[in-house]
Amino acid sequence: MLILLPPSEGKASSGEGPRLDPGTLTLPELTGARERVMAALADLCSGPEETALETLGISARQADALKRNLDLATAPTLRAADLYTGVLYDRLGLPDIPDARVLIFSGLWGVVGPADRLPPYRLSMGVKLPPLGGLGSYWRREAAAPLDEFTGGQLLVDCRSSAYAAAYAPGTGVAVRVLRERVVDGVARRTVVSHMAKATRGDIARSLLLEGVDAATPEELVSALRDLGHTVELPERHVLNVVVRD
Repeated sequence: MLILLPPSEGKASSGEGPRLDPGTLTLPELTGARERVMAALADLCSGPEETALETLGISARQADALKRNLDLATAPTLRAADLYTGVLYDRLGLPDIPDARVLIFSGLWGVVGPADRLPPYRLSMGVKLPPLGGLGSYWRREAAAPLDEFTGGQLLVDCRSSAYAAAYAPGTGVAVRVLRERVVDGVARRTVVSHMAKATRGDIARSLLLEGVDAATPEELVSALRDLGHTVELPERHVLNVVVRD
């Protein structure tokens, strides 16, 4: 069983490790594809600032991200487990979990593992990066076959957001959907939540990793999560509802 995660917009601002070596990252078969994205990103960020900011979907207050993108080859690195911050990663506590069975999807790298050493950067999967186009489609083309071979038919617990899910559609995946349940006038009503979903997905991933759960089927996953105290349902074979009650 493997857990699929998105990255986070929030990242550590600097590292202390050696320079990036793309060939050492998880799935080295993607080295060429990663280098093409790095080159395209460098071209963008070395051009007109206004164009780069607009393409990356960031504001002028975040313009320092352009320099980080230009320094990818020389900047000190840190483990992906330490690089990504934000709500999901705060709840997950990935640095505290050795040998975590996790894949992290990225607009820049395609997919990485927790121990991969990366420089800070800014590039989301939703960006249309000239001349490569939409990064979700780009990585779907480049990474599908290597990922299929790497995952080897394992159950994939998919905690990614929709933008990152577009980069890979696993045949053995179970998408984690978070529903908020509230009782209104005596009737239980459910809504899909967004911000809370990040925290809940972090909690789910942490529970599974700390307890060493290795479910082979969606049904085994449901049983394990219920044993761990989570309220979960399997409305479809490839969708796991996690119900959070007020």
